[in-house]
Amino acid sequence: QVQLVESGGGLVQAGGSLRLSCAASGRTLIGNGMGWFRQAPGKEREFVGCINWNGASTSYADSVKGRFTISRDNAQITVYLQMNSLRPEDTAVYYCASSQLYASACSRAIGEYDSWGQGTQVTVSS
Repeated sequence: QVQLVESGGGLVQAGGSLRLSCAASGRTLIGNGMGWFRQAPGKEREFVGCINWNGASTSYADSVKGRFTISRDNAQITVYLQMNSLRPEDTAVYYCASSQLYASACSRAIGEYDSWGQGTQVTVSS
């Protein structure tokens, strides 16, 4: 397993932007599919988006498609979640996670991910 640390959360007004980062500690993310999930108070953790091991393929939840973008750096140490046009309903704790899925497509299934970060709070005010 790899240790993951998220950063970049905060308070932003509706319509604003934030960029979350997920940094690996101890080793690179080479060969790992990566996912972003979020959990709002009183709700289950839900899929936000994912990127496959080489960055060639991404997938997004319908609720964020066209507003959020996932990318990964060439050094395969950090994965990013760029969030634009934020809405109050995007308020949640955001988690990054890694999977050992080495495939052309990334996974939306929470059970596919075996390493998780501690989460970072994103609050969008109206």
